[in-house]
Amino acid sequence: MNLLFFYSLRNLLTRRLTTALTALGMALVVFVFAAIIMLAEGLQKTLVDTGSYNNVVVIRKSSGSEVQSGIDRLQASVVETQPEIGMGQDGKQMIAKEMVVLITLEKQDSSSRSNVVIRGVSEASLYLRPQVHLLVGQLPQPGSSEIMVGKSIAKGFKGAGLGESLFFAQRSWRVVGIFDAGSTGYSSEIWGDVDQLMPAFRRPVYSSILFNLRNTGEFEAVQSRIQNDPRLTLEAKRETVYYKEQSEAMATFLRILGLSLTIVFSIGAVVGAMITMYAAVATRTGEIGTLRALGFRQSAILTAFLLESLLLGAIGGCTGLFFASFLQLLTVSTTNFQTFSELAFSFALTPGIVIKSLSFSLIMGFAGGVLPAFRASRMNIIAALREA
Repeated sequence: MNLLFFYSLRNLLTRRLTTALTALGMALVVFVFAAIIMLAEGLQKTLVDTGSYNNVVVIRKSSGSEVQSGIDRLQASVVETQPEIGMGQDGKQMIAKEMVVLITLEKQDSSSRSNVVIRGVSEASLYLRPQVHLLVGQLPQPGSSEIMVGKSIAKGFKGAGLGESLFFAQRSWRVVGIFDAGSTGYSSEIWGDVDQLMPAFRRPVYSSILFNLRNTGEFEAVQSRIQNDPRLTLEAKRETVYYKEQSEAMATFLRILGLSLTIVFSIGAVVGAMITMYAAVATRTGEIGTLRALGFRQSAILTAFLLESLLLGAIGGCTGLFFASFLQLLTVSTTNFQTFSELAFSFALTPGIVIKSLSFSLIMGFAGGVLPAFRASRMNIIAALREA
């Protein structure tokens, strides 16, 4: 087997130009394949990381997201009585009643506008999200028209810088702080005092309630009580589950798009590999006849040419993945289909994507080399030697 491997590798190195061009075609396909999957993975990772396993999100039944949800003050007061809600070091409940609405802002790099999430937060909101920390400025004062913005909003939209003002809900709101929420979706939001934002937007109801569990094993009990209470029309989900559901529609779309594009591009790459291997068979007819005359079986010839084609695929796959890995340095911004709001996230390369990409490149190599390999293995020894 080692002899066949080095024989195939030597032949690839002998035909450097055709090997490089064929491998480059496969690398481009793998690059596109990996890039789209990395985009979907980055989106999902950003939203899933937004949530905490020990936090519970309560929204109106069948609402799908906070933007569509509504919880009146009576129902909110019932949720506050749940004994499973954890207590902070100050002895207060770790629960936040929040409002979520969308506004449109103008982007920095163009005159186009995009939806942005405005989140009305309460005192416990920051404690429930330890991944959020202030970069510059200060926290908004309760009872004021002050707001703080995520770093992605500050970079991407006009008027969202520190000390600037945004006009929405018939009022001017001053940006007093910029916060960082890591790779989570909160970095694409604007936060302000819920008690100021609700009347400004003429919203008499909350969008959601977020609380921390006293004990993580008590989730099923509090979920059942909230969802079966006849006074309530609410549902409770772990925050990680809620945000995973928010990413499913967009991630599925990206994966389908990526699969469709790579199927189209891979046809060209497979044809290119097939042409290369057929050319290799044609130029090595005498060599094949000599190997058969020396006692090499048809299976050995078949294996040698298949191995050569698989090596082409592997070279293309590794090259495509190498360049795709640099996409992790980029941050992209798009609209989340579930909430219709702007979301900034990065490409994410995982071991699963590496395995899928390399497997896909090997499949292309196999598909491009199997027919030429069969042709080489079935050559007549005498006819092949005559052409030598």
